[in-house]
Amino acid sequence: MATRTRLAPRRRVSVAPQIPMRRMPAEWEQHEATWIAWPHHEPDWPGKLAPIPWVYAEIVRALSGYERVEILCHDQDVAENARTLLNAHGVGGDTYRLHAVSNDRVWLRDSAPTGVLRPNGDVELLNWAFNGWAKYPNYRKDAEIGREIERITGLPRIEPKRPDNGERMVLEGGGIEVNGAGRIMVTEEWLLTDVQVRNPGMSASDYEAAFDEYLGASDTIWLGEGAVGDDTHGHIDDIARFSSADTVILAYEPDPTDENHARSADNMRRLKLASRKKRLRVVTIPFPRPVMMNGERLPASYANFYVANGVVLVPTFNDPNDRVALNAIAEAFPKRAVIGIHAVDLVWGLGTLHCLTQQQPASAASSRRGNGASRKRGGRSR
Repeated sequence: MATRTRLAPRRRVSVAPQIPMRRMPAEWEQHEATWIAWPHHEPDWPGKLAPIPWVYAEIVRALSGYERVEILCHDQDVAENARTLLNAHGVGGDTYRLHAVSNDRVWLRDSAPTGVLRPNGDVELLNWAFNGWAKYPNYRKDAEIGREIERITGLPRIEPKRPDNGERMVLEGGGIEVNGAGRIMVTEEWLLTDVQVRNPGMSASDYEAAFDEYLGASDTIWLGEGAVGDDTHGHIDDIARFSSADTVILAYEPDPTDENHARSADNMRRLKLASRKKRLRVVTIPFPRPVMMNGERLPASYANFYVANGVVLVPTFNDPNDRVALNAIAEAFPKRAVIGIHAVDLVWGLGTLHCLTQQQPASAASSRRGNGASRKRGGRSR
């Protein structure tokens, strides 16, 4: 008589969700400080450098009521200029700090390290390799800014590696946009075309693996092209920004004769496709009318706003759409003040508010103590 083997019932094994090694907080999460570099490089604003430090002084004045501002100064003359102009704008000396750090350009969104949180809530600096956007040759000093910020802050710094070959990975903060909850937006124009190549040979899946490992972002939304006139060749921060975990603010051009129309229509289509996978609400803001200088169209965009503790700074362009954009952004961030900063001169440097700032996230312990919190409004809420 054959014997039957009695199989034990299978036990259900519950698998705990994997905790990412790092998480890049959303920009609206609490900051310890904002980092900028004081302008000094005249070729960035050919023939128009003179008004730019005054614009910076206004930016610091607007930010300093909400969080500390850390300012890199190329040399002693630059530091003295910063101190004089900030004093003229009535900015208190206890709200900012000047640091002598030599630099090539002021665009710290791209040259400064990206702050992330470790599982224990401590801040870590991701010091991507910087190669002048694979376009400009003078970037040697900017490539050292990560080490300088490590020295000033005492925060640990790492140099992310490419997943395909282990070499140091080139990336810029203006090209990545996260919601702090596992999603990231980037453009194909920036990372997957043959122009201004950052990491030759890296594929879309390689980038997605790196975003997961270093930013805690396992869901990548690939948009198409960036804004017309963007010399970075496709940074996301001129076209699409998260305002909550499930809401994107998209710069959209309805005029079919405008070069930005086809680009923004394609990006809208891609966001709608992404929303089928996981809920995503899209809010549109306009572009200003084209801002031209010496026959060149500049990358003027309201999407280049900066979210700080309790406040959102928005570039404005003496345009009727200024009001439309400010109102839409105010609705997206109802618990923050929204302040317009005149940026017609600033954008001659091919960047505005988001390009020139870099947030230092508050650690979990600092957030609990209230350090880095808004001086006027709640820090973590939208």
